[in-house]
Amino acid sequence: MIDIPTSFARGIVEREGESAHAWVQSLPRLVDEILQRWRCTPTERIVGGGVGIILAVRRHDGSPAVVKVSFPHPGNVYEPHAFATWGGRGAVRLYERDDANFAMLLEQADWQTLDDLGDVDQAIAVAGHLARRLAVQAPPSLPRLSDQVEEWEETLRKDADSLGHPLSQRALAAALATLRDLGRNQPDTMVHGDLHFGNVVRAEREPWLVVDPKGYVGDLAFDALTVLVRGVDSLREADDLEAELRRRLAIFSDAAEVDRERVTRWVQARTAIGAHHSRRVGDPAWAIHLLEQTAEFLAR
Repeated sequence: MIDIPTSFARGIVEREGESAHAWVQSLPRLVDEILQRWRCTPTERIVGGGVGIILAVRRHDGSPAVVKVSFPHPGNVYEPHAFATWGGRGAVRLYERDDANFAMLLEQADWQTLDDLGDVDQAIAVAGHLARRLAVQAPPSLPRLSDQVEEWEETLRKDADSLGHPLSQRALAAALATLRDLGRNQPDTMVHGDLHFGNVVRAEREPWLVVDPKGYVGDLAFDALTVLVRGVDSLREADDLEAELRRRLAIFSDAAEVDRERVTRWVQARTAIGAHHSRRVGDPAWAIHLLEQTAEFLAR
C-alpha cells in the first residue's frame, strides 16, 4: 500500500477533526483500489496538498497522469463537474472520476505555477486570459454565485454592527450596492472560484492550465480578487497602494476582456466582506489592514 505523508495527515486532521482522521486511515486502501480500477502505476511518491493527495501515475497506455483524492468536503464537490464542462479548455483534462470517493484521474502538468514566474504583471495577465477562456456556458447542476448574495448582504450588515463599523459608510454602501446591482443577476458562465497564481500550472499541451476549481457559475469578474491577492507581498510594498491596485485591476480586466468598473466593484465588495471576516476570525493585523484599505480605496 502507498504511504500517506505525515505532515499532510497531521494538518488535515487538525483542520477537519475526527472525520479527517478516519478518512486518512482509509486512504491507502482506497488509493490502491483506484489504481487497480483505472489501471495506473505510481511513478512518484504521494504529495499532500491543501485538501487532498496527488499521486503521479502512468496510465495503462503509457501516458502520464495524476490521481487526486480530496477530503469529502462540500467545497470539493463540484471540481470534477467543472473539469468535465471545460473539457481541457484552459484546464487540465479529466480522464476518470469517482464522485462518491472524491477521486479523479487528471492530465499531468508541471509542478511550476504562476507563483514561480517572477513577474506579477505577466502572471495577472495569464490568469485574466484563462478566466475569459473558462467562462463557457455552465450546466444547470452547478451552484450559482447569485444564490449566495443574500447571505453575503446579511453578513456584511451584521458584521458592520457587531464589529463596530470598521469600514466607512461609503465603503460599506459601495459593497452592498455591488451585491445588489451585480450579484443577483449574473451570467450562466463557469467561474473557477479560486483563481490564484498557485492554481495555474505549467503544461505541455498549453502553456498554462488551471487546477483546483470550485466549479461556480456567475460573473468572471468575481475571480479578480484571488488573482490580485497572490501578489500580496509586492502589493504591500507599493509606494502608492491605490494606484498599484488600479493598475493591476486594469491588467486583469484587459486580459479577461471584461469592463474595468465591473472588476473594480467586485474586488471592492469582496474585500469588504473579507475584511469583516478577517476581523471576526482574528487574522493578522496586516492582512486586515490591507483588505480594509482596498475596500476603502476602491469605493472612491
